[in-house]
Amino acid sequence: MEEQSKHRQEEQRIWKKMQKEELQRLRSAQHHLWFNVSAYLLISVIEYYLAIVGHSQTLRADALNNLAGIISAVLLLIGIFIARDTDDDDFMGQPLPDDLTQSGQKLQLSRFHYETVFTLITGIIMIGISANVMYTGLMSLLGKTKMDVPQPITLVGAGIATVIMLVVWWFNRAGGRKLQNAALTAAAQDSLSDALTSVGTFIAIAGALLFKVVWLDGVASIAVGIFILTSGIKIFRESSLNLADYFDPKVEEQFKQAIEKYPEVVRVVDLNASYNGNMVTLDVTIAVNAHMEVKDSYRLGERIEAQMRRQFGIVDTDVMAVPALIK
Repeated sequence: MEEQSKHRQEEQRIWKKMQKEELQRLRSAQHHLWFNVSAYLLISVIEYYLAIVGHSQTLRADALNNLAGIISAVLLLIGIFIARDTDDDDFMGQPLPDDLTQSGQKLQLSRFHYETVFTLITGIIMIGISANVMYTGLMSLLGKTKMDVPQPITLVGAGIATVIMLVVWWFNRAGGRKLQNAALTAAAQDSLSDALTSVGTFIAIAGALLFKVVWLDGVASIAVGIFILTSGIKIFRESSLNLADYFDPKVEEQFKQAIEKYPEVVRVVDLNASYNGNMVTLDVTIAVNAHMEVKDSYRLGERIEAQMRRQFGIVDTDVMAVPALIK
């Protein structure tokens, strides 16, 4: 009994340490996303104003694309804010226990899902904006709306957007890699797409001005819409898979091979890994010698959990031992 009590205390100490580290990463990710909001807001205002003054549908489409970036960053900020919430009550008014035996760890892990939920909503919004952009461009090509050759001032807006978006992309990518944060990784993918669309916008406007081709502006706006759609679908797919508890089978196989190296493990019967925000948890069932004592199987499970944490950074591993079938 005393041994179990010491083990629970040690587990709680380790969990609090990992929780603190994850919360610090989320706090740093918030700082990155506030920078995103500022940059996207500046670009959107400049581009939209110049699009109206300079009569450019492509620049307008790029401004709406960057507006999606603002919405995306704000939603991710909300998701991270909820994930970082460690107050006493959850959204249902239930207390958040600090003791692992009362599932305090499980409840806190569930909060980290909100980051993924809002990342998924970001993907949906990007898909909606892409539909609007492509529809507007298509209507102009079909002659439903008036088309004009863009004014030279629109090149300035596209150039400013390109430079700022490349800075934002680099900032997000570096932060995502350092912090191992899904929200920043999604933001980096979004900002890279935005940088490419801004480059495409610049080229399209320059081409329309140089060759006096009216329809090129509409075609370019459709191309921008396709870029937005592609990024939105990718973010939506990855987030939905995480929420559906999908995990890369190749990585799960690595977990399985590491566990089966223990001589006491006859085989891994079942293994399921899942994401809680950016944190990975693991449920595994192992077959052991039917005559193994309970205390030995318990200690084996603790050794496996410690290795999974040390080797793969898995925050929590639940190990169940079952007797191996005698052939």
